Amino acid sequence: MFTLKEILEKTACSELTIEEAEKLIRLQAIAELEGIAKIDYHREQRKGVPEVILAENKTVQDTVDISLKMLQTNGRAIISRCTSQHIEALKTATPSDAICQVNQKAKMVIIKNKNYTITASGGKIGLLTAGTSDISVAEEAKTIAEEMGCTTYTQYDLGVAGIHRIIEPLKELIIKDVDVIIVVAGREGALPSVIAGIVNIPIIAVPTSNSYGFGEKGISTLMAMLQSCSLGIAVVNIDSGIAAGAIATLIANRTAKFRK
Repeated sequence: MFTLKEILEKTACSELTIEEAEKLIRLQAIAELEGIAKIDYHREQRKGVPEVILAENKTVQDTVDISLKMLQTNGRAIISRCTSQHIEALKTATPSDAICQVNQKAKMVIIKNKNYTITASGGKIGLLTAGTSDISVAEEAKTIAEEMGCTTYTQYDLGVAGIHRIIEPLKELIIKDVDVIIVVAGREGALPSVIAGIVNIPIIAVPTSNSYGFGEKGISTLMAMLQSCSLGIAVVNIDSGIAAGAIATLIANRTAKFRK
């Protein structure tokens, strides 16, 4: 099956009629994999963010099958929330003409054809975490942003327990003129409010489940971020690094488009 780009190129070269191209695009739009998955191949062209394969609660074999089908059609497969078993199986199943990239901190795997290229969009995203334990969620967001052509600038472990630590990283992000800042925090979730009170840059707050006792598993963090009195903050769900990366990418890439 041709990729969308190949269909357009063949149509432009008169190798396909407009009717043939339309039929191929319709057939390609959603493909079913042996009754277990309907893959949305055109999501990246339609939405600006590709489909991400969630490995969580999927069998190792189903994850591999879906990933290879996505690779075959789109030239790239992005898989999140992988266990060590998922990672090893995906590495083993990667074809010889493809590469397998593993982000252990994010528990993500990216398989792409060796000739697959990412075009720099010009979008710029800052990534801050309150603690070291929040890095895994931030790395999910970073992976998505970079796969969509954005440049990311990361500064980790800046929690409000040592508020002096945020000054220099914020100066750097302002100098870099980032389009949006993702702030990942657990516990009382105060860091996004502090950052939003200092800069005129949109903030995406990501609560993590790194909290215990009253308001455990990120519930208190989410509530605190939603109750923030600092304007300019949008909040995603608990541990939703992928969601934060997606919305940050859409903001940054759209900003970069008009900046050019």
